[in-house]
Amino acid sequence: MYLANVAQGGETVFTKAAANRQRKGDSLAFCASTGFSVKPKKGDAVLFFSLHPNGTLDGSSMHGSCPVIAGEKWTATKWIHLTPFSFLSSSRRSKECEDENESCARWAAKGECEKNPEYMVGTEESQGYCRKSCKVCS
Repeated sequence: MYLANVAQGGETVFTKAAANRQRKGDSLAFCASTGFSVKPKKGDAVLFFSLHPNGTLDGSSMHGSCPVIAGEKWTATKWIHLTPFSFLSSSRRSKECEDENESCARWAAKGECEKNPEYMVGTEESQGYCRKSCKVCS
């Protein structure tokens, strides 16, 4: 949800979504022309799903933010997870090398270990969910 209007820039841009659905007449920053973009407007919210109904990753949900050129950008984010989410819970730390999602092997074969490393492999703060399929443990 956007908590403030931005004078110029700051658009949320979905780089892999079809830009041909863009509203006409929107004055957007140059970076916003790289995909479908949403201009920040106080009170507006952006809701999108990162998975298709069958549970596979929806690449068109890949998004980023254009730089704010004038003004400030304030947002509030609410993540809704498909499965319970916790950073390095004791139950995850103690597990052997295994995948925690039945789709891991299929996702890894499609290159998701490289495209989505935070989820698949993990970070210093959080162990990934598909470490076995991504071959980062044995």
